Amino acid sequence: MIKITRYRPIKELKISYITFLFFLIGNVCISQTENVFSDEVKKITAKYDTIWNSQKETILFTGSSSVRLWKKLEKEFPNHQIINSGFGGSQASDLLLFIDELVLSYNPKKVFIYEGDNDLWAKKRPVHVLDTTEEIIRRIKANNPSTQIILIAAKPSISRWKIRGKYKRLNRKMERLAKKDVQLDFVDVWNPMLNKKKLRTDIFIEDGLHMNQKGYDIWYETMKNLVNQP
Repeated sequence: MIKITRYRPIKELKISYITFLFFLIGNVCISQTENVFSDEVKKITAKYDTIWNSQKETILFTGSSSVRLWKKLEKEFPNHQIINSGFGGSQASDLLLFIDELVLSYNPKKVFIYEGDNDLWAKKRPVHVLDTTEEIIRRIKANNPSTQIILIAAKPSISRWKIRGKYKRLNRKMERLAKKDVQLDFVDVWNPMLNKKKLRTDIFIEDGLHMNQKGYDIWYETMKNLVNQP
C-alpha cells in the first residue's frame, strides 16, 4: 500500500515562498545600496567627462568626504591632471561598487584612496575594511598593473576620537599591506594631525569631523612628494 503525504506540497510551497521573499528583500536592499550614491557619481563623471584629457597622465584622488571637500586639490598640483572623485559619506564597499565609474574609466597613473573613516564609525571591523580595500586594489591592478596605489591613513578627528583605537589598528594593517607590494604606498596623515599625542583642534571645521584649510595644508605636505615623483 502506498502512503500519500498530503501536506508535503504545502510545506514545499511555504519554503519556496519564504525563499522567494528573502530573495526579493535581498534584491531590494542591494538595489537601494547601489543607488545611494548614483546621482553624486553621475555628477562627478559628468564634470570630468568635459575636461578630462585621455592623452595626459592622470592622478586620481577618491574616497569619502575628506577627499571630496579638498577644494584646492587641483590648484595645489597645477602641473598634473588631477581628478577628485571623492563622494561624501562613502565607505570602502561603496567605492568598490562604483570603481569603474570613479577610477578605472580614467586609467590613472596614480590613485590616492581615502576610505575606512566612515566604515569604522559604522561599526565595521578594521579587518573587514582591509578585505574590501584589497579587492579595490585587485580591481585597479586588473585594469592596469602599472597603476601606483596610495592608501591614505584614516585621519583622527574630534567627533570620532573615542574610537581612535580602531583607526590606529586599521592604519597599521594598511601600512603593513603597503610594505608587501611595490605598487602600494601608505600615507600617514594620523601623526601629523596630532601635537605629540594630543589631537590638534584648530584644523577642523565646526562639525569636528571635516578639516579646514589648515588640515588640508597638512595633507598636502604629506602627499606632495608622492604626487610629484615620476
